[in-house]
Amino acid sequence: AAIHGCAAPPLPQWARLWPALTASLCAAAEESGAVLVMLGNLYGYGPVAGAMTEDLPLAATGPKGRVRAAAWEQARALHEAGRIRAVEVRASDFFGPGVTDGGHLAARAVPHLLKGRPVATLGDPDTAHSWTYLPDVAQAMAEIAGEERAWGRAWHVPTVSPLSVRAMVDRLAAEAGSGPVAVRRLPAAVLAVAGVFSPLLRELREVRYQFDRPFVVDCSAYEGAFAVRATPLDEQLRATVAWWRERVGA
Repeated sequence: AAIHGCAAPPLPQWARLWPALTASLCAAAEESGAVLVMLGNLYGYGPVAGAMTEDLPLAATGPKGRVRAAAWEQARALHEAGRIRAVEVRASDFFGPGVTDGGHLAARAVPHLLKGRPVATLGDPDTAHSWTYLPDVAQAMAEIAGEERAWGRAWHVPTVSPLSVRAMVDRLAAEAGSGPVAVRRLPAAVLAVAGVFSPLLRELREVRYQFDRPFVVDCSAYEGAFAVRATPLDEQLRATVAWWRERVGA
């Protein structure tokens, strides 16, 4: 009935592997007749002023943003040609139980604060940022797959009001009972030097703008049309800390 496109190549290989992955998903959708539900992100918009809405142009200038934008444009063109049925669900940086990669907050902050260690961030730790809870992504993708009126366009996953990295770390630390945890900005020079040795850190320089200025997603279009809502933040924090505590303890 539906193909949920949630796979992604390793970040340093996006430009090389995304086109083939997208082509395969579209071919499978055309052959099977299944609805193609693509999981997208916000890279395709590039730097913007103000909250991001689905009607913004896909105007990314970096290779990762361009390749993500091209993936959806390919699927949408096939949808408009009547060859497939496609829809894209876009999430901001996601976190939650089970997330150990793919999110700046998810992979570093919680295991560090559980041990009382400082948390490093790419940009301004006090600028507003949207964080999307992974179970809400799954709920939205499942709902959209069965809503024919949703197909042919992109939708933003219901997401709670933005919080800065520092505010999120403070909330997570309070939930964990670990006491205050320092949040330190990673200097650009350090990131540049580290990028020489780490392909992942080298790639993150392209999206640093997401943490140097407000990075806020507007999900009002989805909430005005469909039933899924963002999980209350307290529940998100409780489930995330509990999952990480069990994992770190093990």
